[in-house]
Amino acid sequence: MASLDKPTVSYSQFACIGSGFSAIGLGATLKRWYGITDIRFFDRHADLGGTWHINTYPGCACDVPSILYSFSFAPNPKWTRVLASSAELWAYLRAVADDYDLPSKMTFGADVVRCEWLQASGRWRLHIRRLADGSLFQHESQFLFSGTGALVKPRHPDMPGIDSFRGPVFHAARWRSDVDLRGKRVALIGNGCTAAQIVPNIVDQTAHLTQFSRSKHWIIPPIDVPSPTTIQWLFKHVPGFMLLVRFIVFLLCENDLRGFYMSKAGAKYRTGSEARAVRYIRKTAPAKYHDLLIPDFEIGCKRRIFDPGYLQALHKPNISLSDNPIAQVLPDAIRTEDGTTTQADVIVLANGYATNQFMSGIEVVGRDGVTLEQHWSSFDGPEAYNSCALNEFPNFFMILGPNTATGHTSTVMAAENCINFALRLIKPILDGEATTVEVKPGAELQYSQQLQRDLSKTVWWGGCHSWYNKGGPDGTRWNAMTYPHSQAHFWYSCLFPTYGDWKYTPTPDATRRRFMRRTRKTAWWLGLVVSVVGITLTVRSRGLDWAGEYLPSTA
Repeated sequence: MASLDKPTVSYSQFACIGSGFSAIGLGATLKRWYGITDIRFFDRHADLGGTWHINTYPGCACDVPSILYSFSFAPNPKWTRVLASSAELWAYLRAVADDYDLPSKMTFGADVVRCEWLQASGRWRLHIRRLADGSLFQHESQFLFSGTGALVKPRHPDMPGIDSFRGPVFHAARWRSDVDLRGKRVALIGNGCTAAQIVPNIVDQTAHLTQFSRSKHWIIPPIDVPSPTTIQWLFKHVPGFMLLVRFIVFLLCENDLRGFYMSKAGAKYRTGSEARAVRYIRKTAPAKYHDLLIPDFEIGCKRRIFDPGYLQALHKPNISLSDNPIAQVLPDAIRTEDGTTTQADVIVLANGYATNQFMSGIEVVGRDGVTLEQHWSSFDGPEAYNSCALNEFPNFFMILGPNTATGHTSTVMAAENCINFALRLIKPILDGEATTVEVKPGAELQYSQQLQRDLSKTVWWGGCHSWYNKGGPDGTRWNAMTYPHSQAHFWYSCLFPTYGDWKYTPTPDATRRRFMRRTRKTAWWLGLVVSVVGITLTVRSRGLDWAGEYLPSTA
């Protein structure tokens, strides 16, 4: 391990942890808005893409229409399916990153272990470990952004004896392509979206696939179909057509928000949605599994699953579904609490991620030595003002921080809004009028408390156990994952920041700079008004023929 004594310290104006959608959106928007290219990205993985680089399991795809699950400034007319695969999403991200020359600013195999605010210099210092050799180096920046995402760390399996299993055991998020499933007895743990995508894509390879269901989920009819070449042509050649379709898809997705509120209208919407889902499950899945599949909680309490062919795959002769709790993992089998022993050669874990955690594995130290964990200990869980900023952490923003996930639409829109919000707030610093910006403690507290009150009026506070909520030892409940309002509401709050909620550290000549900027703006508008008035008066007095005096003669 290299020593931290006299390390090499590099610098960039902006630093970002991660290289997925959030990071690429930040780099592109900095260049689009301000022409700034002085940014460095640090990622522990071997390539860019974040979630869509890591997740390569069979059938991996997005569950939001790709026309919406993409940047507003980089529309892609070439999507081949309604729900894009992980490979297609990665290719899209790579293309956007290349367009803005971002890969050259990325350092891979770099694990950020600590970030600390240096009050004296007004900079963030990152301590980074090179995974190749374990050596450490430091990097400093004026602004620090986190683009680490919310679903990063696979959940550790809570199954006794798992370490005794002799065959391969791996999480779906770390899929092992070197493990050949052909002719193997495979045990798949989990029944969420990931498992639903994996089952139809591996069942035909296996000698037998046993799925151990840990909970139920609402499975609804599929929407994924190939994108016709005609539509792709229209997207590319008809101005405004793709934007119109994106807006329509946005409205259709936002319509589902009605079902999340605990109101009479919300209950009615959920009742109709549940009835349609039950009919679909009973029609598509084997009758023997209906009781194992149909939930006993309201739809929306967990994220819904667009059926990727999962229910039809349950008809295969070499698959079985069980909801018996696992009692113990044996060296070559799994034993459930009812005494049944299922032989297995491979165990695949699709049991989700550790949630309600942000910047996991990174020690973040803000002003006066306050850590991120210490800051959140004054609350009941992770939170952030407008989902991206914290008091005691100057010039620091989390993209897709606490409460930015949705149960119905695209998180890419939320990421863009977070980025735009932060870049608006730091504009006075970029203009030389201030050195730091930090949300006021009262504003953060009021925002977080109101958000939890709003969440308590949604179906996410219902009777199901989901990754959205985290229970405290005293019985309290905290939701650090979902946003209780529409994306239009979030967009508006990011478009017009409440600057009174923020504290800036002014530069010595801030007043002069502000005066000069306002003077130039006033002069510009005054000149425009004078020009318009002058032209108007001239036209009224001399008519439109006056311009002919100044045009060259055609004779």
